Amino acid sequence: MNTTFVIFAAFGFVILVSVIAFLVSVLLKKRYADISQNQAIGDLQKTMTTMQVQIMEHLANQLNAMQGRLDMSSGALNKEMRSFVEKSTEISGLLKNVEQSMQGVQTFQEIFKSPKLRGTWGEASLEHLLSQFYPKELYELQHMFVSGERADAVFKLPDGRMLVIDAKFPAENFTKLVEVPTEIEKDIARAAFVRDVKARIDEIATKYILPDEGTLDYAMMYVPAEAVYYEMINPSSPMRKEDITGYAWNKKIVVTSPNQLYLHLKTIEHWFHDVQMSRQTQEIIKRFTRIKKDGEKLADDFRLLGKHLGNAQGAYDSSEKRLGLLVGKVDQLTKGNIESKELESGEENE
Repeated sequence: MNTTFVIFAAFGFVILVSVIAFLVSVLLKKRYADISQNQAIGDLQKTMTTMQVQIMEHLANQLNAMQGRLDMSSGALNKEMRSFVEKSTEISGLLKNVEQSMQGVQTFQEIFKSPKLRGTWGEASLEHLLSQFYPKELYELQHMFVSGERADAVFKLPDGRMLVIDAKFPAENFTKLVEVPTEIEKDIARAAFVRDVKARIDEIATKYILPDEGTLDYAMMYVPAEAVYYEMINPSSPMRKEDITGYAWNKKIVVTSPNQLYLHLKTIEHWFHDVQMSRQTQEIIKRFTRIKKDGEKLADDFRLLGKHLGNAQGAYDSSEKRLGLLVGKVDQLTKGNIESKELESGEENE
């Protein structure tokens, strides 16, 4: 619209200049009647033509410049509009994703309202962590005991025994504890949550600590939600008045979480290794003690043998001495017998 207006204005200006030129020519005709009319009009027309050409060139340049600016402005405007549309589309997509995420969170929360689905989630979380940290030959999932009870997982130790790990997710009353607005309601929900946790601890202690079937004399309770676990062990939590960790320890249950599981298992591994080393050291000491006793007994036997050999040597020397005496006596007797025979022979010759 601005371009059209400028064009009309330019043509109007040209017409105005032409009218002025015509009026000037009329006036000049009247003023310079004594001058050749043809020459005056010709000069004036040349002058006006030159002015018209200059004006038209100037207007053309102005129009071109204005058109260029309009084109640039239009291009920038179009670019801004495209950018705005793209950003609007992007924002719409983000809002849609947020909406879907919120729906997903609501669905996730709905899932955790089902105890069975919470249990499935806990088992899957435990399985995932074990598979990340250890080869499959070091653990077993869904281990069945003779009693018919099935543990979520057992961690195999070098001596053939097993550490039972069972996932528990007492989330229902924990959710109430977080959501209720008043302190009275929170106290009620907290008490219910503590009862839930203790019941799960008692369940593991009763079902899965079975030394006769190769388990350790303690087990592990895996809580798959860090918030629930932290509420149980947080020193500043009002629930610490109940001392859940102490209750669990008295029941020989170690409570752990996704962030603590590997640390707890490594601690148990190191402890087991130290115990094994201690047992091996004690066994070595026992064997050395037995060797020492055997050596002392052998030394006693050698001393006794030496004594016997000494006695035998004495007996030998004594026997040798006696044998020498006996030989001497026999020799004397033999010599005496010979002398007597010689005497008898001499007497007969006489």
